[in-house]
Amino acid sequence: MSLKPPKKSDLNKAWMKTKPDRAIKIHPEYHLIVTEGTDTEPAYFGTIKEIINKKYPEKIQLDVSGEGDNTISLFEKARNLACDSSNVYKHVWVVYDTDDFPATHIDRVLELCVENSTEETEFHAIWSNQCVELWFLLHFSFMQSDIHRTEYWPKLTEQLKLIGAGEYEKNRKDMYQVLRPYMDYAIGNAKRLNAINEGKLPSKAAPGTKVYELIEVLKPYLEEE
Repeated sequence: MSLKPPKKSDLNKAWMKTKPDRAIKIHPEYHLIVTEGTDTEPAYFGTIKEIINKKYPEKIQLDVSGEGDNTISLFEKARNLACDSSNVYKHVWVVYDTDDFPATHIDRVLELCVENSTEETEFHAIWSNQCVELWFLLHFSFMQSDIHRTEYWPKLTEQLKLIGAGEYEKNRKDMYQVLRPYMDYAIGNAKRLNAINEGKLPSKAAPGTKVYELIEVLKPYLEEE
């Protein structure tokens, strides 16, 4: 290719004129949240989805699916949903409780998320030991006692009544709105637990929750509600 400058006589010719830049369509960053529960988690994350998808449709889009499955089988469903979708998900969040499932299954989900992550799609194990109600309770107080999951419910009711928000029920649809003012406090408490549990597998990190990792990613889109 010649490095000589163009002739002055050629400058006005059509083939020398710079073509106008074409508008480049920027696709939003797609996130898939797949939950073990079919009521509590989909209601909580579904509200977040509605807020974010409405306000930032060109930047980020969330899909939420309550699968009613657990641990390894939940991961398999999440992976299949991501593979079968026309959207290319940048992040797939597998949200599950440890409950009383075998420790090997609980910990295997974390391994599968790491093994299946690529530059295109990253899988995240968002576990709660024992249940997502721990994340809810951390909005009101820090606790590190390993109690059975059913004991979280009366504690949540007690805290909710103190702020005039009634009783806690598994299928409450307004938990995000109720808890939103205390989100930063919950993130701080969850991080404290994470530091205490450092080096432990999910099955041994009781109590503990990784929900804060997902919330921290989405929080910038929730600041101006």
